[in-house]
Amino acid sequence: MKVIARFVSLALLAAGCLSAAHAGLQVMGTRVVYRGADRDVSVRVNNTGNSPRLLQAWVDSGNERDRAETSTAPFLVTPPVSRVEPGKGQALRLRFTGSSPLPQDRESVFWLNVVEIPPRPEADDGEGTHFLQFAVRTRIKIFYRPAALKGDAVAAADQLAWRLVKQDGKSALECVNDTDYNVSFADVRLKGAPDKPNDATGGGMCPAKERASFALEGGADSGRLTFRSIDDYGAFREGEAAYSR
Repeated sequence: MKVIARFVSLALLAAGCLSAAHAGLQVMGTRVVYRGADRDVSVRVNNTGNSPRLLQAWVDSGNERDRAETSTAPFLVTPPVSRVEPGKGQALRLRFTGSSPLPQDRESVFWLNVVEIPPRPEADDGEGTHFLQFAVRTRIKIFYRPAALKGDAVAAADQLAWRLVKQDGKSALECVNDTDYNVSFADVRLKGAPDKPNDATGGGMCPAKERASFALEGGADSGRLTFRSIDDYGAFREGEAAYSR
């Protein structure tokens, strides 16, 4: 097990070089909602490739440099390491251990990491063959949602307060989230801004009972903004709001 963990950790140095489109393993879903009353939650991972894949999974608290052996997140993933045959799947079971107390008046955010190592290619020219092997990591959010939260997660995006501010000499939209729920965005832009990458943010999250800012590069100061929030199922929800100055 230690040998596998070390190999995966070293291979992660190359994990950012390949996109998820090149991965044989696919995580079914873009986020996990772990309700406080749940004993555990399952996440399905399928191998859509034509060869076996080695899978390692763990949860971190937000530091993407954490590894399975260094993470202190209060979640246990079983199995931590498995082999997934082509065309087959693996159910990962997440369980909150309670090793660290979490706020009960808001959601907490963690990250599920799924790393795949492809099989060693077969050499056809004997000993001494050299090859380069990549690990591919998929990382998705886990929302720990206590049972006693007030309000509704879907409605939270419409309850944010917005204002136009300056950040590092540039315009930005700042959101204030007084709800109990984290609100994730695919993008936020000034209303009427052209559909160009430099006229809106690349998305992000406004944490529960906190604030966050979204840098802007263009668009007219119209007093209103538009956004696409992301719900529990990964679907986009379009919305519009006024902002102050």
